[in-house]
Amino acid sequence: MAFIFLGIIAAAAIGIVLFMHSPRFGQLPKGERLARIEKSPYYKNGQFQNLHPVPASPDSLKGNFLGKLWKFVFAKTPGIKPPMPIKAVKTDLHRLAPDLNCLVWFGHSSYLIQNEGKRFLIDPVFCQASPVRFANKAFPGSEVYKPEDMPGIDYLVISHDHWDHLDYHTVKALKDRIGKVICPLGVGQHFERWGFAPEQLIELEWYEEAVLDSGWRVYCRPTRHFSGRSLRRNPTHWASFLLECPSRKIYIAGDGGYDTHFAEIGKEFAPIDWAIMENGQYNKAWKYIHLMPEFMSRAAKETGASHILTVHHSKYALARHPWDEPLSNARKMKEQDSLPVVIPQIGEVVLLKDGSILAPDK
Repeated sequence: MAFIFLGIIAAAAIGIVLFMHSPRFGQLPKGERLARIEKSPYYKNGQFQNLHPVPASPDSLKGNFLGKLWKFVFAKTPGIKPPMPIKAVKTDLHRLAPDLNCLVWFGHSSYLIQNEGKRFLIDPVFCQASPVRFANKAFPGSEVYKPEDMPGIDYLVISHDHWDHLDYHTVKALKDRIGKVICPLGVGQHFERWGFAPEQLIELEWYEEAVLDSGWRVYCRPTRHFSGRSLRRNPTHWASFLLECPSRKIYIAGDGGYDTHFAEIGKEFAPIDWAIMENGQYNKAWKYIHLMPEFMSRAAKETGASHILTVHHSKYALARHPWDEPLSNARKMKEQDSLPVVIPQIGEVVLLKDGSILAPDK
């Protein structure tokens, strides 16, 4: 019996190792990319760092780890999932007029920007937000968009390599329809393992920039977060991006807690036309690496953006706040703080010129 038991344990261990080396996990940086990473001023002691240290929160999972983790995962939280399917609009994206300057949000942090003839797809997750299908399932009604619904993409923009922002299955399904990938330093290694050519990758470190075309430029800037798709912490960087188009500037904030970078970006790139900002999946244990509700209006004001869209909500229950609390946050920002917040349903077409919602039959 002892040999049988040991055999079962050994087989399970081998299975776990093989699973964690499957393509979906991507690949750790190596070769010239790793050499570049090791020269980064933001890479120390074998991992990337934030601009300012992230202190341990008294509410974090550190200390009595197993007990806190058990409570976090299994404690019952009222309202964590919607009682009925999410309302969503299924727009035929293939039929959008090429000259229509618009934005379509797909739930969580996935959205399409179509501007002046170019399409940018940000953090698309249409298949799995975790390594396994049974975890982090999308709310009913929110999963109406699939990879095949996406038109040809000029630029895929990835803010960091967490599973709910970088979905292997989505990327593989879209591979032949993606022109180039814009991502933080180190993340390109995942794409190379998944069959992308090095010349397709625009891999930027904080405070670097790249010319995309005449009148088009992308700037990589900080955010306060972390990275990793397996047990190794912070092997790749995380970032926000400022997309400068011929007629407007769009700030893609990515995930991250409040810090000085919001004010710095607002001053450097004023005037900013749109700021797409994190709102959801926050928790006191993560208050330095996710934008807490009490800092959302402050961060939005510091960007000085003419229009604000909040994302990172309405599709997954990764944190333990009520599922619709982020929508209440957005309404408070708009109604109580008089901020220019746009609150579309999943799939609605938002016009970039003024933030209005295009009628479904247009």
